[in-house]
Amino acid sequence: MANEDKATRYHRLQRRVSLASTTMGVTLLVLLAVTGASAALARLLEGAVGATHTSGAPARVVVTVAFVLVLLALYEILDFPLALYRGVTLERRYGLSSETTGHWLRTHLKGLVVGALLTTGPAIIVSVSLAWSPDRWWLIAAALFTALLIGVVFAAPVWLFPLFYDFAPLDRPALNARLVALARQAGASVSGVFEWRLGDRTRKANAALVGIGRTRRILLSDTLLAAHSEDEVEVIVAHELAHHVYGDVWSGIALQSAVGALGLYAADGALEALAGPLGLTGRADVAGLPVVALAAGAVSLVLAPLGNAVSRAHERRADRFAITLTRNASAFMSAIRRLAAQNLAEETPSPWVEALFHSHPSTTRRLEAARRWTRHAPLASSVRD
Repeated sequence: MANEDKATRYHRLQRRVSLASTTMGVTLLVLLAVTGASAALARLLEGAVGATHTSGAPARVVVTVAFVLVLLALYEILDFPLALYRGVTLERRYGLSSETTGHWLRTHLKGLVVGALLTTGPAIIVSVSLAWSPDRWWLIAAALFTALLIGVVFAAPVWLFPLFYDFAPLDRPALNARLVALARQAGASVSGVFEWRLGDRTRKANAALVGIGRTRRILLSDTLLAAHSEDEVEVIVAHELAHHVYGDVWSGIALQSAVGALGLYAADGALEALAGPLGLTGRADVAGLPVVALAAGAVSLVLAPLGNAVSRAHERRADRFAITLTRNASAFMSAIRRLAAQNLAEETPSPWVEALFHSHPSTTRRLEAARRWTRHAPLASSVRD
């Protein structure tokens, strides 16, 4: 109970900080739009590069990038204390961090650079699409966003993850062979098994199966390998394999794409209604980007519980797949308990907290389901030789 109380306090504080951060970002965008500051900034940047709102694509791209970078800089100045509290103070207070402040700052800086690239890209897509086809821009942008999302999923293991983490081929031949064979048995071949170096920053454990096709690989954190038995590691990897076996990656992309399209459609309506009152030169005005972000973000926020519900359903199916594939329910249940303790998970969150914030079923629900499956399928409880 003491650990549950500690976990509840930790996650409650994390949610409060995230809410404060989101509220700050929304407030910034609203103020920029309604005070005319957004329009003034756009005109200033257009003047600096000798462009107008009717200029061609090259000038529009330059203005859009500069506009977004200014907004990101403003938000970073406001949000940095919260980011430091969330990433350093809270993690240390609850015994989860093994990271120096200097290391956190360097990682945070990398995140800002990558985040800027991943933000300016979509902003350019929206801006150019608006100028090119004011009536159907949101459809064009939605299609391009989907292509971009697929590209990021494919490239992340090879190009993005190594920017933030160190990886090395797993130096445990027996476990490596066991996991590769498990992947082959599940019908999801992998390019390799890698040790994911997290121990220099956190005591939390993690595992993942990332990438698509030739970039698909198994990642096991050093913190996981140090704290879990090979049987537990195997059943955790079996759970991750299920997401690829059932195409959860692709269904997740489809869901995100649909939500994104709805958000852009809402943004189109918002621009149509607010362009005049906000002093924009039209829907294609770069100064309207905060309106696009607010409208699309509102749709994403409203639909977040639906996305979480779909994700929890996928996780329950992956749990069952892992038990069936390994025939080792005991290892599954011990792994879930150990992960919950190591990661300070909320074992029994309230129903509304789980619905609004949790992409995984609670620890208690996962263990109850495992015991229920074991009773109905006795073979699942036998320990694999």
